[in-house]
Amino acid sequence: MAHDIRAAVLTAVGEPLRLTAIELPEPGPGQVRVRLAAAGVCRSDLSLADGVLRQPVPAVLGHEAAGTVVAVGEGVTGVAPGRRVVLNWAPSCGACHHCAALAEPWLCERANAATTVPYARDDKGRDLYPGLTVAAFAEETVVPERAVLPLPDGVPLTDAALLGCAVLTGHGAVHRSARVRAGESVAVFGVGGVGLSALQSARLAGAERIIAVDVVAAKESLARAAGATDFVLATDSVTREIRALTGGRGADVAIECAGRAESIRAAWGATRRGGRTTVVGIGGRDERVSFSPLELFYTARTLTGCVYGDSDPATDLPALAGLVRAGRFDLSLLVTERITLDDVPEAVAAMRTPGRGGRALVVFDGAPRT
Repeated sequence: MAHDIRAAVLTAVGEPLRLTAIELPEPGPGQVRVRLAAAGVCRSDLSLADGVLRQPVPAVLGHEAAGTVVAVGEGVTGVAPGRRVVLNWAPSCGACHHCAALAEPWLCERANAATTVPYARDDKGRDLYPGLTVAAFAEETVVPERAVLPLPDGVPLTDAALLGCAVLTGHGAVHRSARVRAGESVAVFGVGGVGLSALQSARLAGAERIIAVDVVAAKESLARAAGATDFVLATDSVTREIRALTGGRGADVAIECAGRAESIRAAWGATRRGGRTTVVGIGGRDERVSFSPLELFYTARTLTGCVYGDSDPATDLPALAGLVRAGRFDLSLLVTERITLDDVPEAVAAMRTPGRGGRALVVFDGAPRT
């Protein structure tokens, strides 16, 4: 039996999302139906809406979410109705070369297989696709069992949505990709949801100097609350200012969360000789970042891309939940606005203009807070 629910639908690339009723089927074999409690509005949703990331349409976007299992399909054994879960937008298959041979589940070759398979129908009877597997800008969703992660007790369900993308990505960028060590200096470019997570994670890693960089001066207080010791505006002098704050050398680690060519270049330039630059932000396919061969040789820096924080959600989520329960990681610091499903189209469109703080968090009607 199908269920009528409300969702924010992307009908075509570049068009505004549209609130409408959709028809969601019961979960099939190996699938789980989840009632959403909350969903974060991530810049990757804008990348999908604008065609930077490929996604079949019409689609329901939203990939950072938490909720409660309401039904399971045949063969599902890992969760049961009533279980609180965080949704995983890149579920690993466990069998491909990256998963089985290389132990790199964040690079799973089949992680996004579900995005190309219709999962529901819109109000005109057309097939709908799940944005990044999850389709969280809706009251309920149906996902593969591999895309649900049991949420440990003691973590508020609504704020737990942030664990599904911003926190796993930012924390992993610091601890897994850049491997920040105690006493090092870290520069984080972009004070959004992922950047705020990276700042908190750098503090947890014992970084001595944590420099936040953004184009919006008003984000300084937010950055400092998350752990930044310094704040630098993203101007033409940002590289010089970071070098001045780090004894003229540059930061040991720079983490770029904005996904812009000029920001990546600035992060690279602000990294000390022999340091590490980690790129988390998703940039456009037509942008270019230039380096000279002599520069690459002389600086001996490492430039690394970072997908999903190089994280294994199945093992990293419980560890992060423990940090939250212990009061060492504050999920609420990432949330600068709580909105409803009706506000989603405007919230996604607003990301085209710099100035938003951390995450806009969609909190669904009747969602339990604990």
